[in-house]
Amino acid sequence: MEAIARAKYQRVSPRKTRPVADLIRGKKVEEALAILKFTPNKGAKILYKAVKSAASNAEENHNHADASRMVVKEVRVDQGPVWKRFLPRAYGRATGLRKPTSNITVVLSD
Repeated sequence: MEAIARAKYQRVSPRKTRPVADLIRGKKVEEALAILKFTPNKGAKILYKAVKSAASNAEENHNHADASRMVVKEVRVDQGPVWKRFLPRAYGRATGLRKPTSNITVVLSD
């Protein structure tokens, strides 16, 4: 049995979030939540919510399955759309700003 949670269009760079995702891949749900809770990273906070949501989905959608026995089978951090903005600079020029977003997928399994 698998439970999936997706967090789309999150305002954090995928490049900064992937190392945090590597910390929890293959761990039990409770252990993964403990690791994410004490990781000082913006991506860790978003991943914490996604793992918690997947555990909640498992309990609700699969006849009250015990989420504490589940394992983080897959964590995927894909690139979402990039917001493009301009920043005014000296002498009437402008510099482009790229604000990356992430699409995060968490899969829990028995």
